[in-house]
Amino acid sequence: MPFYETIHIRPQTQLHLWKIEEPLDSLIAGVPLQDHSLIRLHKLKSEVHQKGFLAVRHLLQHLGFSDADLLYDASGKPHLSHGQHISISHSHGFAAVAISNENLGLDVEAMRPKVLKIAPRFMDVDTHLSGLSLAEQLQKATIIWSIKEAVFKIKNEKGISYPSHIREQPFDPAEGSTVARLDFKHQTELFPVQFIQREDYIFVCVFES
Repeated sequence: MPFYETIHIRPQTQLHLWKIEEPLDSLIAGVPLQDHSLIRLHKLKSEVHQKGFLAVRHLLQHLGFSDADLLYDASGKPHLSHGQHISISHSHGFAAVAISNENLGLDVEAMRPKVLKIAPRFMDVDTHLSGLSLAEQLQKATIIWSIKEAVFKIKNEKGISYPSHIREQPFDPAEGSTVARLDFKHQTELFPVQFIQREDYIFVCVFES
């Protein structure tokens, strides 16, 4: 069973990781799903996404929950039936679940060279990546992309632009934390950020302050 790790991100927040190594048939057979979850699974066209969907359910099962404990609101945001906040994410080889007493957004990203090609679309490359080695650029650009994705999971409002509205304070990737800022609709909000790296993956948790 490829349960990978539990990380205590904050005193009331745990990040749980599952390394996706099983074939699809094994993942399907290993976890009971409700009818609406089966429908949702079969609508996913990519096997990678199907595996991620199922690995999240395996992770919840490992933590003592079931598929029935995971609820979704009208906007598609997940909730746990017992009331704690939850955010889920998966990317290729990892699935992750963050459970907290605080509202949060979680994003998982594989560090792939593609992120440097699209970096100018979501960040000021000269400001953030100047003077870094290629490996450092890849790491930092992935962290920044994940921060913006996680902020959007919390806010989820039409019209939010990653390059124009979401920014992060200067940070050193080795420190594992920063603060994100959302300037939108004449309001400014700050979001504490915690991030870690495991293997070639970045895991980012953003909290609603």
